[in-house]
Amino acid sequence: MQPVAGTVTDTITLGAGCFWCVEAVFSELKGVLSVTSGYMGGHVKNPSYKEVCNGTTGHAEVAQLVFDPAQVSVAEILEVFWQTHDPTTLNRQGADVGTQYRSAIFWHSEEQRAVADDLKKRLDASGAYAAPLVTEITPASVYYKAEDYHQDYYALNGSQGYCQMVIRPKLEKFRKVFADKLKEKK
Repeated sequence: MQPVAGTVTDTITLGAGCFWCVEAVFSELKGVLSVTSGYMGGHVKNPSYKEVCNGTTGHAEVAQLVFDPAQVSVAEILEVFWQTHDPTTLNRQGADVGTQYRSAIFWHSEEQRAVADDLKKRLDASGAYAAPLVTEITPASVYYKAEDYHQDYYALNGSQGYCQMVIRPKLEKFRKVFADKLKEKK
């Protein structure tokens, strides 16, 4: 979905484990206009999926969201972010292990940084999680779009085993918890 001409948009980049999961969830969030899987936070130019998976490039698998701030706030996006992955496990989401699967918010503005820092502190203080949040909050750096076969992965490969065992349950939880924030079905 592309922004309507004249719509003010914003961008935020999130790492929460496998980018296929993150993309599937945020593609259904009202106000999110596009979600693109990619890589950020590393030191190698134009990394490939294989290189990132080896864990030697320093990149995180990320989803870059373009959103309409008149429809969804940074705080609402981050609420979904923190509830749809485990932000207390360092460099791990389920069976996916390595720095490429770290919990990360790559902010694109001071406002995003301030909101992320505040929410993280409040979540830690609330005791909502049994362990401290390890989510890194850092400035956005060079973003590399992942290979085409990673884009819209769940939508195109929903019957595949990983999609059924890992992504589908996350998506079902998201749809239940955030029913009032889902895009209207066409």
